[in-house]
Amino acid sequence: MSQAANIIIADTPLRWQDVVAVARHGAVLELSGQAWARIDNAQAIVQRIVTSGERAYGVNTGLGALCNVSLAGEQLSQLSRNTLLSHACGVGPVLSDEQTRAIMCAAVINYCHGKSGLHPQVVQSLLALLNHGITPQVPSQGSVGYLTHMAHVGVALLGVGNVSYRGQIVPAQQALAEAGLQPVVLGAKDGLCLVNGTPCMTGLSCLALADAHHLLQWADVIGAMSFEAQRGQIDAFDEEIIALKPHLGMQQVGSNLRALLDGSEVIASSKGIRTQDALSLRSIPQIHGAARDQVEHATRQIETELNSATDNPLVLGTPDHYRVVSQANPHGQSVALAADMLAIAMAEIGSVAERRLDRLINPHVSGLPAFLVSNPGVNSGMMIVQYVAASLCGQNRQLAQPAVLDNFVTSGLQEDHLSMGTNAALKLHQLLANVTQILAIEYLLAAQAFEFLKDQRFGAGTDRAWRLLREVVPAYEQDRWLAPDIASAAKVLKDTALPNLH
Repeated sequence: MSQAANIIIADTPLRWQDVVAVARHGAVLELSGQAWARIDNAQAIVQRIVTSGERAYGVNTGLGALCNVSLAGEQLSQLSRNTLLSHACGVGPVLSDEQTRAIMCAAVINYCHGKSGLHPQVVQSLLALLNHGITPQVPSQGSVGYLTHMAHVGVALLGVGNVSYRGQIVPAQQALAEAGLQPVVLGAKDGLCLVNGTPCMTGLSCLALADAHHLLQWADVIGAMSFEAQRGQIDAFDEEIIALKPHLGMQQVGSNLRALLDGSEVIASSKGIRTQDALSLRSIPQIHGAARDQVEHATRQIETELNSATDNPLVLGTPDHYRVVSQANPHGQSVALAADMLAIAMAEIGSVAERRLDRLINPHVSGLPAFLVSNPGVNSGMMIVQYVAASLCGQNRQLAQPAVLDNFVTSGLQEDHLSMGTNAALKLHQLLANVTQILAIEYLLAAQAFEFLKDQRFGAGTDRAWRLLREVVPAYEQDRWLAPDIASAAKVLKDTALPNLH
């Protein structure tokens, strides 16, 4: 991980970029004095509830359908420990380190509102895991929105289970000892605070936003290359025409395309060769723009959730004048819907890219050699990479089915509507990985199409993108092992920021 600037939780809202800085780039997460004061105040309220004997869900009662079972004394600490152990029952492949770090970061942000009531040393221990690079091994499957993923994080604080540390998988107890950290001793409500709320789906969705924003920029660049290679009719991107449909995303894409294609002799010399292009080419502003608008909407939903108190119960006021309120803030419907809509929008980016790249290799419409190779027949050329893109698009249609509609009933009818937001976020991650590969394939094909047109000047931006790929992938003269070329194109796409685009 490349080191990033410290992220400090104070009184201002955090952005998805802050979570990504911690999760992906190793930024150190810190709490301001105000944040610690809020955590201390909430913990003091919990202590007052414990001493008063007032019944409060999860503080001195059982959980879920066991909410009417009263507990006291040593049982409260035992309940917290048992909550983590019993809830840490996820299955399947483990999350990546950055996914788990994003979840932990979102959890700490949640606790800093001072409405949860867990002990400050529990927050300190979570921060220590993040900042020492100790990452719990968290099974990816088993959440209906919350619970299992954070329970696996929580047991690592106890020294239970395995963690990733210094490039190896080791027992949590060993990693804590090597880092000079002590296992946590839990008190009242700590276990419930650790498993509750929406940090899991929210942290994962912040990473997805980073990838979606990045892919949308690249989609404009690669789409412009395909448009140019097909000798598209530039009037479709005319500023006055685009302005007549004033969706913000569409205006941004139109502006990007005009800048990318500026100065193209290929486009200038092709004016009038056909009345209009296929929709996959002339509707890039409309399709890419609509996806951008949905990503902006999802960003607002996810960032609002990131800055929300999502525990149950929540504690309000001061130890002398407090309220403890059972409610449903851990229900993650907003994030679940946002992640599902993001999946649909980004699946469409992959879908239209597959249509464009198919036209590039098809001699019936491309005006280029069949399958973009000089000697087709003995060479299959780029034929089968389109099959790969089609397969990924097919999988994306499955992944774009809304998770939020898959309702189930849990905890003896007590929890009878679930958001499935974590499933929504995880399938979104897979879908975005697929879109990355589809765009990498289109990039590879568009760059190869440029080889047959390079006697004329390309657009300012498309020429740069072509040359960037050629630094790692040579032109395709005859059949060769193609998988590494796709991987190289995908790496360029992932690693290169595009600062001059909207």
